[in-house]
Formats: sequence, C-alpha cells, structure tokens
Amino acid sequence: MKNILNGFKDFVSRGNAIDLAVAVVLGAAFGAVVTAIVTGIVTPLIAAIFGQPDLTKVGNFTLNQADFSIGLVLDGLLKFLLIAAAVYFLIVLPMNTLAARRKKGLVEEPSAPSENILLLQEIRDLLAGQSSAAIRNDATPGTGPGSAPVV
Repeated sequence: MKNILNGFKDFVSRGNAIDLAVAVVLGAAFGAVVTAIVTGIVTPLIAAIFGQPDLTKVGNFTLNQADFSIGLVLDGLLKFLLIAAAVYFLIVLPMNTLAARRKKGLVEEPSAPSENILLLQEIRDLLAGQSSAAIRNDATPGTGPGSAPVV
C-alpha cells in the first residue's frame, strides 16, 4: 500500500502530457461541480434576493431600441469569482502549503524518475531522432509525386 501511495505522490508531483490530460478531465468534472453549486445554491439565493430566477434578468433596460443587461455582466462576474475562489481554495492554496512544507523539510521531496521511466525517455529520444522512409523520400529531389523519372 505504501508503494502505491508513493507512486501516486510521484505522479502528482511531476508534470507531463498525461498529467495535463488528467487535469483537463478533472477540470471538466470540477466545472460540473461548480455548475451544480451555482444551480442548486446561488441561483435560488439570487431568486430570493432579486425576485428573478437568475442574474441575467436583473437590471435589463432598453434605450433607443438597444437592449442593455447589467444582470448578464453580473452573472458572468459572479461565475468567474466562484470558479476562481474554488480553484484557489481547493487547488492553489493546498499546493502552496505543500510546497512550503517541502521547503521546510516537513514533507519529503518526490524521488527521481524510476529506471523504467529513464529508459522509456531514452527510447523516445532515439525514435524522435530517426526519420521515416516517407520523410527521406520527400527530402530526396526528383522522387516526390509528380516529378519526372530520373534517367
């Protein structure tokens, strides 16, 4: 069990494309949680205070056949502030606290990448340095599509 937790800690502590993909998926799920909070708590609160089901209908007026919606701006601002507060208090603040503890030595730093990771990175780098046959053919003059045969 300790090995699994150490592996998870290493995974969380390093950044790469897979971690970014996971973050995007979690971000979408997090967006659903924020939407549920807004729909279930904030919207009824707004309806109780302003007498409207949401802020987009508050403060609307027309001037010279132009429709203005102060509530739409307030709604966007409120959603932004809610999401920013949730990200700060649930992600940024805990990560900053963890970084401060690591700096003080209270929490150990994640270990270096395992030997398997280093071997996979070396293989990746070697493969990236090779060019495929298709690329070599495209780079050779007179061998591309539509070129005259060399005699």
